[in-house]
Amino acid sequence: MWSDVVEYIQARSCRWSFEPPGDNSNSTGEWGIHQLDDPPHNRLLGPVFSRGNPAGLIAVDGDIQCEWGDIHRADMTFSVTKSYLAITAGIAVMQGLIKDIDQPVVNDLEQRGITTHGFDSEHNRQITWRHFLHFTSEWSGSCFGIPDQIDHYRNVGLQPVANTQRKGDARPLKASGTYWEYNDVRINQFSLALMQLFGRELPDVFAEFIARPLGLSNTWRWHGYENSTIDLNGKQLQSVPGGGHWGGGMVISALDQLLIGQMMVNNGVANGQQLLPTDWIVEMQKPCDIAPWYGFFTWLNTNHCVSKAVHAESYFAMGIGGQLVWHDPGRKVVGVFRWIDSDCTGDILGVVGGEL
Repeated sequence: MWSDVVEYIQARSCRWSFEPPGDNSNSTGEWGIHQLDDPPHNRLLGPVFSRGNPAGLIAVDGDIQCEWGDIHRADMTFSVTKSYLAITAGIAVMQGLIKDIDQPVVNDLEQRGITTHGFDSEHNRQITWRHFLHFTSEWSGSCFGIPDQIDHYRNVGLQPVANTQRKGDARPLKASGTYWEYNDVRINQFSLALMQLFGRELPDVFAEFIARPLGLSNTWRWHGYENSTIDLNGKQLQSVPGGGHWGGGMVISALDQLLIGQMMVNNGVANGQQLLPTDWIVEMQKPCDIAPWYGFFTWLNTNHCVSKAVHAESYFAMGIGGQLVWHDPGRKVVGVFRWIDSDCTGDILGVVGGEL
């Protein structure tokens, strides 16, 4: 019974405090990632917000099977933001701004007469859009004052082999496309390049092409950093991060996330409109050659590495603090989970999958 499923999920809630800790290196309580960074980068650059109780929904082909908690409350979603950034990149492809994701990023920028930020070195000039989207770019530099080294040797929950070196220690760079690393500085550099390509702030792009056609509520926000505003052709534009590592990122409700997820499992179609190319959604789900558990800023269930209880074709948007959006395109299932115990993700998916 769905009531039993809901009870099971609610009993496995995130153990974070409900209020973010103070912004200093001596803060107590788990809230985000910045506290694990070496000084002076262990500080917030964007806003953080108090969190709600666990909330979520399960829907099949748009029919809600169950819900729990306040599904209308807009909460931080941390690295789930990365999947929304990948969606925004798909809009750039749809509009012809990105001609070929396997061509260097700098080519598209320079062809539009854009003064590039962060692509001066020969190493960085070889990086393609695909490299960034797969986290294999090995981009080197600082973005908004934070060096890429801060996330060297970083470990995240689903990567199959853990790094044994200390996070933040310098390591030799590899050729682009030959090494996978979950690195928030690099995703912020990708987001900056994408904003330059559009010539407008990404939240405006997301609002026009995704949020308004889907009928999302007016509660979602995509926050940037205090120092992420640049001058672009005389306009002051704020770049937004692909997560909440240093604060900011997407703040959104569970119900709005469900609507986005339904658009994804419906091959980009919603309300009779093709909002995102089907080909792009397919690309997002293709495994990276050297990291088959990862697509375009999206976690995959390749060989059931996330859960044996759900289909191998399932894919996930995930964020710290127990943020999860599960897509099963074959059965058009979307599950949104907010503030669950991330250590119980596989068990929770097992219980939900058993009910379906």
